[in-house]
Amino acid sequence: MTQEISEDVDRLETIFKLQKGLSEMMKLDRYPKDSEGRVSALSTAIMHEAVELQRTTNWKWWKTPTEFNKAEAREELIDIWHFVVQASLELNLSPDDIVEEYKRKNEINRERQRNGY
Repeated sequence: MTQEISEDVDRLETIFKLQKGLSEMMKLDRYPKDSEGRVSALSTAIMHEAVELQRTTNWKWWKTPTEFNKAEAREELIDIWHFVVQASLELNLSPDDIVEEYKRKNEINRERQRNGY
């Protein structure tokens, strides 16, 4: 289990490095200057990308369904990951921090389920 977590952190570190490199390439003159503004902008981007992901599904029960395009859905999900990782960077969360916070919140959610939440 410890080895798995270590490998997961290594993968997250790779993703974080890639995101840092991408953000260094971007023209950020319209990006908010303060941390709160950046987190707010990133939250908005995450929500919009989530809507784009939802649009790849047949959620409209009143419409004739179309074939689900997994490749398009995956691309939209990765767009969400870009913004989530950038928000993590803005909040100074390291891959180790994310694993620890995830484990902490996961235990809270498990306890809630055990107690009929």
